[in-house]
Amino acid sequence: QVQLVESGGGLVQAGGSLRLSCTASGRTFSSYSMGWFRQTPGKEREFVAGISRLGISTYYTDSVKGRFTISRDNPKNTVYLQMNSLKPEDTAVYYCAADLQVTVHTTPSRYDYWGQGTQVTVSS
Repeated sequence: QVQLVESGGGLVQAGGSLRLSCTASGRTFSSYSMGWFRQTPGKEREFVAGISRLGISTYYTDSVKGRFTISRDNPKNTVYLQMNSLKPEDTAVYYCAADLQVTVHTTPSRYDYWGQGTQVTVSS
């Protein structure tokens, strides 16, 4: 069992930056591929970024490439999402998720554990 807790969300102006953190407790953190997803009302949860167990491979949805960076610190049991050049369309609840499989998946149903989410609001 793994518990995930996100933090770092908030209100920011367009062009600004935020760093989200997700801290895990329970099973060995390095056993999991990690992902960040986001969701807005009435829409499906969307893959944002993913990172492999040791942080060697990272993946991004096209709309955030060059602006967002996912990273992890396994000794601290934490995964980060650095978000720069934020746009109003980035406004959503952001969730981190853990997946026991080696492959970094983009489909939410492939993930085993989820955090409670943190709100990110970007004003224009």
